Amino acid sequence: MSPTPEQVPLLPEKSQATKTASVSGAVFNVSTSIIGAGIMSIPFTLKVLGIIPAVVLIVLVAFMTDLSVELLLRFTHSGQSMTYAGVMKESFGPIGSVATQVCVMITNLGGLIMYLIIIGDVFSGNKGGEEVHLGVLQQWFGIQWWNSREFSILFTVVFLLLPLVLFQRVVVLAVVFVAISSVMAIMAIVQGTTKSTRLVPELDDQTSFFELFTAVPVLVTAFTFHFNVHPIRFELRNSKDMMLAVRVALLLCAIIYVTIGIFGYLLFGDSLMSDILTNFDQTSGSSIGALLNDTVRLSYAFHLMLVYPLLNFSLRFNINELLFPNKPPLASDTTRFLAITMTLLAFTYLAAIAFPNIWSIFQFMGSTSTACLAFIFPGAIALRDVNGISTKKDKVIAALMVTLAAVSSIIAIAININTTFENKSREIVN
Repeated sequence: MSPTPEQVPLLPEKSQATKTASVSGAVFNVSTSIIGAGIMSIPFTLKVLGIIPAVVLIVLVAFMTDLSVELLLRFTHSGQSMTYAGVMKESFGPIGSVATQVCVMITNLGGLIMYLIIIGDVFSGNKGGEEVHLGVLQQWFGIQWWNSREFSILFTVVFLLLPLVLFQRVVVLAVVFVAISSVMAIMAIVQGTTKSTRLVPELDDQTSFFELFTAVPVLVTAFTFHFNVHPIRFELRNSKDMMLAVRVALLLCAIIYVTIGIFGYLLFGDSLMSDILTNFDQTSGSSIGALLNDTVRLSYAFHLMLVYPLLNFSLRFNINELLFPNKPPLASDTTRFLAITMTLLAFTYLAAIAFPNIWSIFQFMGSTSTACLAFIFPGAIALRDVNGISTKKDKVIAALMVTLAAVSSIIAIAININTTFENKSREIVN
């Protein structure tokens, strides 16, 4: 049987065979799996929730992620359940395996769409309410037809992403991004130019308590890496060290998220966009500030171009396995290979144009696929307990985890649907 996406190694094949990965290597791989496009929306969660609730929520989601991964690893009981899909299949049969595969596909597809949205934000800017943020190309050459959002993303898809086969890690670049943002924020603090911020959310007639739940899916998505747990564990010399690596990585990522969240919020205040890179069209008026802004934006955009093919490969593999299980390998069928590849590129391009806001994509994924992968499925596995190893504590934790994830997701979905209808009604009235 062909390997599932959870079995695709994060290290070279030689490393997989000899199992030479150290704890530090596993920490790096887990951190790589966690930190991605999600870091760009972390500051916006502080704007929505206020600093104190947002920091508390980041810590809570990291803690719950630790619990869910621990359950997932402990219930990887037999040799046939050495992948996430395998554990689900052992507990719930083929439907469990398919459900996992579908959730991974939705998560990967959402990631690809977010990559294109961010690339469009960098090159051609975006609009937040009445405020327009210019992209790098528009700042350099003025507003032209060829640097419009639709054309810049199309050019990226056709001439850069289609032939691209390279891959690059994300964590080092994320640390650089946090470092530059921190330096800029500290300079703003010294100069007294930081924006006003809120420690707690501001609830009024237009913002209800339940609307705060719309930030939860974003953080859930930002910490979801569960489909990579098993391949990373398989690389370790001692698989028992996996939870140590997970906890160190979660602590590191939580620190990074809190840091970029606070400094990003201090830099831009209520003008923050859901993609903080959009805000980096604002400069301090100096050439050094402009250079730092362009460096931050372009480096992350080019990184996403390099990561896009890897995520696309995993998604393409999933689609082929799900839709054409009895067909020859994808590599041997050029027509099917090109059809799936071109369809994915076209769909992600159209979606990035239709939904030019990564917040919406985060909310959709965090309320559906990533909520299932991160909390609902691990909790359900522990409650199902086909091998009879759940303790009373396990079942209490699992039930609480499933309930919190399901309730917060339902509230977020309901609020988003209600907001969409209200916005449509306002548009009709106006």
